[in-house]
Amino acid sequence: MKYRKYKFSASSTDFYFAGGISQLRKITDSKSTILLTDENVYKAHTKRFRGWNTIVLKAGEDYKVQATVDAVVETLIEMEADRKTTLVGIGGGVITDLTGYIASVYMRGIRFGFIPTSVLGLVDASIGGKNGIDVGQYKNMVGVIRQPSFILHDMIFLKSLPQQEWENGFAEVIKHACIKDATMFAALENSSLMTYLKNQKSSCALVERNALIKIKVVQKDEFEKADRRLLNFGHTLGHALETQYELLHGQAISIGMTYACHISEELTGFRQTDRVVSLLEKYHLPTYAAFDKQKVFQVLKMDKKRERAEMNYVLLDRIGKGVVKSITLKKLEQILQKL
Repeated sequence: MKYRKYKFSASSTDFYFAGGISQLRKITDSKSTILLTDENVYKAHTKRFRGWNTIVLKAGEDYKVQATVDAVVETLIEMEADRKTTLVGIGGGVITDLTGYIASVYMRGIRFGFIPTSVLGLVDASIGGKNGIDVGQYKNMVGVIRQPSFILHDMIFLKSLPQQEWENGFAEVIKHACIKDATMFAALENSSLMTYLKNQKSSCALVERNALIKIKVVQKDEFEKADRRLLNFGHTLGHALETQYELLHGQAISIGMTYACHISEELTGFRQTDRVVSLLEKYHLPTYAAFDKQKVFQVLKMDKKRERAEMNYVLLDRIGKGVVKSITLKKLEQILQKL
């Protein structure tokens, strides 16, 4: 297990790379710790939860809502959880989002940590302190930024992950490559999903590389005033598509990145759209899609990255260099209608 501590503006997070859930007892006292997971993870890894107080939720984005938060808070009260309690989220992005949010509001804030169990959770969702819930058709509309006390990686959880969820997570890996790491982009072009599926050493190294990309961005801009916005590449349109159509997060973001490349062609002179599209398709992700542009725009314009009549849109100058451009909503609507 590789241990590193990363400092943020007002706190720090202990990262345990290539570790295991068996080491959780060294990090937190089991008597004052409650695990939060979903039924899919619990069913696939039941024995790993033995000896721990555990709350099991229904799985899926549909449950990342206030009603779930209320139910968990009531359960925590029944379990007599107090300010010395640690809440540990063991799951994908939905579970880590819920765990961080609940821990931040319960008794005005208790200690929490994560054991991400999906590629998406490992490389993206668990890192950076964004914790929140969806409200109706608007993703992550309510939430807080608060860093977890620790993140423990246990790659064994990936063994029960369906291939579609590997693909889902690789959308965020490709996103990182597009905005910050041209070398990793080329390495992904020369590899394949099956390489990472079959080789734990390769997947472990890739997870750590992506985690470090996000950690460094967040350290420089924890509250998303500048560079952290780059992490939203593909997400503005992607989130709108995700809420309107039956798409996994990675699938929606992949489509969002595709169209962001075309918008980049118009606004930054980007000339590598074909490479990005080819890489997304190589990792079995969707790229182009027919959708109701007016309907999606109505959702998109309520995105958190909007500032009055303008949207801070993440584009590419070139592969490995993302940029943020302010686009008026009127101009953005015109561009979307032409795509």
